Amino acid sequence: QLSCLVKMVTLHGIPKDLDSYPKDLLLFLSPSDYAATGSCTQYFANIGEANLDVLQRESSQRKQLLLEALACLKIPGTQINEENAEILGHLVCDLGGEYIRSSGGNLLKHLSQCDSFQPDQEEAIRSVISSGNTTFGPPVTWSAFTLNELSGLIPVFDHSILQKIPK
Repeated sequence: QLSCLVKMVTLHGIPKDLDSYPKDLLLFLSPSDYAATGSCTQYFANIGEANLDVLQRESSQRKQLLLEALACLKIPGTQINEENAEILGHLVCDLGGEYIRSSGGNLLKHLSQCDSFQPDQEEAIRSVISSGNTTFGPPVTWSAFTLNELSGLIPVFDHSILQKIPK
């Protein structure tokens, strides 16, 4: 339905008020389509707020969106800073384990919004949390507030992490 709606909306060119349309609609446009109305950074900030589950997790379209986002933000390696994590929004849920490890704690808050993880992502999350080198500190220093901030990641925690969290 969204794909069809995009065809109708863009029938006479890309509308100038594209930002006023539902974010999910943008999933079916390319950054070059959007370029007439804004920057690729703005496009991916909007995509980051969209419901990515409209596209299947391993779909080529969703993988391509992530690749284009990384190129737009000029992220050369696998390290993502807090500002870029904010722009990527829900797209961080598709980042592989190597990105999670390299970015340290920069992605944890965003990752806690994800519905599910691949095994390599889970392993990377546990590794980053166990290191204690995050803004949240090591699990032995966590409070109820910290757990609330990371609540979406709790299912990923293994016994070694859980036993360190104060009661």
